[in-house]
Amino acid sequence: MPAEAEPAGHGVYFAWGPDGAARLAPRVACLVVVDVLSFTTAVTVAVAAGTRAYPYRWRDASAAEFAEQVGARLAVGRSALGAGTPWSLSPASLRRAPFTPRLVLPSPNGSTIAAAAGPGTLVVASCLRNASAVGRRLTAEGLGTPERPVAVIAAGERAADGTLRLAEEDLLGAGATIAALDGLRPAPSAVRTRDAFLHTPDVRAAVADSPSAHELYGYGFLEDVEIATEPDTAPVVPILIEGAFTDDAPAH
Repeated sequence: MPAEAEPAGHGVYFAWGPDGAARLAPRVACLVVVDVLSFTTAVTVAVAAGTRAYPYRWRDASAAEFAEQVGARLAVGRSALGAGTPWSLSPASLRRAPFTPRLVLPSPNGSTIAAAAGPGTLVVASCLRNASAVGRRLTAEGLGTPERPVAVIAAGERAADGTLRLAEEDLLGAGATIAALDGLRPAPSAVRTRDAFLHTPDVRAAVADSPSAHELYGYGFLEDVEIATEPDTAPVVPILIEGAFTDDAPAH
């Protein structure tokens, strides 16, 4: 049963991509974005270092203008990394880059999902590195119930023609988050996603052998995959507040 056909009354829902986020956002109290390779992994690395991470929906000249408006550095594409531009969506590059208090992370898919939430809806960034921390935090805040439902959105990969490719790493990251969230009455889609994670004997190996990972290997970014598959190593819970992900934001 697709997520949009699942009736109200569940505590946790699951869907794919910006379209799924747009469908579920009006129905939930919290939207969890999962983009393991590499938007939400990069967010956890940045936020753990004390950086406010601003998602931005376009990777064009307007991104630089936005960064200037908010007084932030701009993350560039991996191929544009250099001495003068040390920040990118590469988690490895963020670990090596100088500290910056504010950073704009252009990510058409991940940022579009985050932007789907309306006023008053909590937006959280999750991945394999912080899934347990996210689950604990949301459960402690009373989220994941039919009264305050959560939608976990797997980003997938956006192709050049605009189509969405389902990504195994995001399915597993979403499943890890749902498994850590002590939700009441999860929808069938959430149950299937949780079980896909629980029944995968070696999650790190599965992600490391995914098409997305092999694309990164081809560009020389093996370390990004290694960082993304460090399970539960990041205790941060990045929450979107005033346009930026931060670990200092209060939950609802």
